[in-house]
Amino acid sequence: MGITMTVVVIDGRGRLTIPSELQVRDTKATLIPAGPFMIVIPLPTHPIEASGGWLATKLSRKDLKVLAEKEARRDAVKRAKRRKQL
Repeated sequence: MGITMTVVVIDGRGRLTIPSELQVRDTKATLIPAGPFMIVIPLPTHPIEASGGWLATKLSRKDLKVLAEKEARRDAVKRAKRRKQL
């Protein structure tokens, strides 16, 4: 059975050391703040190849970007209204 949870220390410069048992070396990761905790997701070196067939789309990158920006704007407005900022 592998490691299910571990405690790490974040130093004064904001660095943390990931235990070697988790086998995360020489890679980039995305850090997602989620309220009182953070989620760390290692990123594949070659994301397009790693996605395999599950990321198939007929839209261009430009179209995907426009779609993502529209959705982000819609989400931001929804949150602002919920917080009574609009």
